[in-house]
Order: sequence, then structure tokens, then C-alpha cells
Amino acid sequence: MTKSELINAIQKTKGLPELSKKATGEIVDAVFETLSKAIKKDKRFVYPGFGTFTVRKRKARKGRNPQTGEQIKISATKTVTFKPAPTFKKVL
Repeated sequence: MTKSELINAIQKTKGLPELSKKATGEIVDAVFETLSKAIKKDKRFVYPGFGTFTVRKRKARKGRNPQTGEQIKISATKTVTFKPAPTFKKVL
């Protein structure tokens, strides 16, 4: 699903006030920006019935350049993982 498809799906949701695509897009942007800030600050974001986003650390490791086969060092990084809630898993 693309961002524009998400905005269109939200606009078609019954029970919500009618908003322009621009206003709906600004709301979607604000939600994801707030979500990003919360994950950065608290290292975790939980939405009941949907799931949990968590910051995880990846250790430095050795890898290989697929073109040359040369061994390279991959530095440590942070990433975000998602664990779906049990009710969300049932829907899948």
C-alpha cells in the first residue's frame, strides 16, 4: 500500500468527518512523525491490538562483498523491529 492509497482508504472510512486529501495527508504525516519521535525517545511504541515497535541493536559482524568475495566489516547499527499483537496475528 502506498501513502496515497492509505490516504484514500482513510477518506473512505465511514464515521470519520470528511476532510480534503491534503488535510488527511497532513494527519497521516503527523501520526508517523509522532510515532517516530516516540520510538526514538522511549525505544518502544505499543499500540494495543496492533503490535509493538522496538529499537534493537545489531552487533558488528563480518560479511562478504558479493562481487569480489572479499571479507568486510559491517559496523553495529540500530534498527526497529515489529511484533504483532495476538489479535492482529489472528486476522492475518
